[in-house]
Amino acid sequence: MASRYRKRRVSMGGRLLMGVTAMVMLLANGCGSLGVRERTDAPSAPIGGPASPAPTVFTPGREALAVESVAWVEETLASLSLRQQIAQLVIQWLPGSYASTSSPEFLEWAGWVQDDEIGGIYLSIGLPHSYAAKINELQARARVPLLVTSDFENGGPGMRINHSYALPSLLPQGGGTSFPPTMALGAIADERFVREYARITALEARAVGVHLNFAPVLDVNSNPDNPIINTRSFGENPAVVARLGAAYIEGAHEGGVLVTAKHFPGHGDTQDDSHVDLPVVPADWDRLNAVELVPFRRAVDVGVDAVMTAHIVVSGVQGLDAPPATLDARFMTELLREEMGFEGLLLTDALVMGALTERYGSAEVAVRALEAGSDVLLMPTDVTEAIDAVQVAVEDGRIDPARIRLSARRVLETKARAGVHRNRMVDLDAVDDLVGTAGHLAFADTVAALSMTLLRDRDGVIPIGTDWTRKIFSLTYARSDNLVAGTVFDQVLLDRDEQVERARVGPEASSDTYDALRLAAQDADLVLVNVYVPPRAGVGDVTVPDALVDFVGTMGARRPLV
Repeated sequence: MASRYRKRRVSMGGRLLMGVTAMVMLLANGCGSLGVRERTDAPSAPIGGPASPAPTVFTPGREALAVESVAWVEETLASLSLRQQIAQLVIQWLPGSYASTSSPEFLEWAGWVQDDEIGGIYLSIGLPHSYAAKINELQARARVPLLVTSDFENGGPGMRINHSYALPSLLPQGGGTSFPPTMALGAIADERFVREYARITALEARAVGVHLNFAPVLDVNSNPDNPIINTRSFGENPAVVARLGAAYIEGAHEGGVLVTAKHFPGHGDTQDDSHVDLPVVPADWDRLNAVELVPFRRAVDVGVDAVMTAHIVVSGVQGLDAPPATLDARFMTELLREEMGFEGLLLTDALVMGALTERYGSAEVAVRALEAGSDVLLMPTDVTEAIDAVQVAVEDGRIDPARIRLSARRVLETKARAGVHRNRMVDLDAVDDLVGTAGHLAFADTVAALSMTLLRDRDGVIPIGTDWTRKIFSLTYARSDNLVAGTVFDQVLLDRDEQVERARVGPEASSDTYDALRLAAQDADLVLVNVYVPPRAGVGDVTVPDALVDFVGTMGARRPLV
């Protein structure tokens, strides 16, 4: 990943090493080496531990449903009123963390399931047993089994079921296997590793009750200034993204989880975050076909189960004043359904995002998304409001009832493919045997080690030797709420050499702070600047302040700096 700084680039005469985020993630995954490992040491095949069986009833997208599954779909659909069919199209977000069943929050979630009869839930961060227990509680309240979704897209299971730390000690509380970002797999560029990564992710997702994973990200990250896709992508080469994306789909199916290609028709060449504003992709049809659509076409060919839309404007096709692609039938119906032949489930990206709600209002967005071709309304601002708005649109003749029935059937078919109609409950006793296993963790460490990428090292600073007694100054840059950034990295340094001075700064650091850092680092033999700026929803950029750039420049001119 090319590093970009605000307003200007900086050159330090070869003393600055820039690497992909995966290099930092190596240490976060517990690997002790500070050197760059050659990729020739890769095993003949990736090993993630013994293969666990996929669910007994699991039918990925290219395979025909069994007769009994088709019968369940048709019988269930026939039992639903118009309003209940509309409700099946809604998947709502809720946290994966623990909540008492008597808490106001849980009662609200239970209301969506029991009263509104929504089709599914989308879980965020929580510990494995919290996930599984919450899913069971809500499944027990659902007349029609829920489709349970989450996004283990960028870091595998650890993205959602391993993000808890005890304060103030920052002791990790355990959970799912944490992998480096997706771009680390792109750096390895070996389908075997992606396939195994996806299989492990699927096994752990299914173990806690998730049926549909909102991954892989198939956006081609052709714009290094992209503040929201970035390291979530396999990279900037369409053919590589397509190849690795196909491997991900195959591995996930082997592990027993349905998958989602996103964000269609391609969110890679943008400089804005759709959580905040409406990004523009400066592409025409020729460019789309040559770059953005390449991975999605491959995904459809290999049987991806679902596709998620992108809240973007493709200016060369739509013009600048057009509605987002999510609300444009040219993309969602004419291109994806009719030309590309996709027959699976089409989900909107989160409807609560500012790129939509600020322009159309939350109720109108739900109606327009269905008109454009989506089957699922993901994360509407208000569940009841969305269902009401669509029902009124049908009763007023704006949406054909047959259109609602078609999407409701697709939702039910997706549930049947996951085998939810046969068993909706999670085996709580099996979670500890399937999530975060020793084999899975060892494979994650292997991925992290092999993904390290050295972009430049003209002075030969890397690898840092073991036979030295030099003094190190290690500076961590991270947002203030990223409490664990640098902690593992610095501990590895301390384990190797006692002469380590550590410091940390964030975006709010003043010029006086940097002056103090220069004084603190002036006697160091080696300065390490560790930058943790992953893409994050709502932040809007992945840049660092000029003050940090200046610090790197002045320190790199005086001594070895990494």
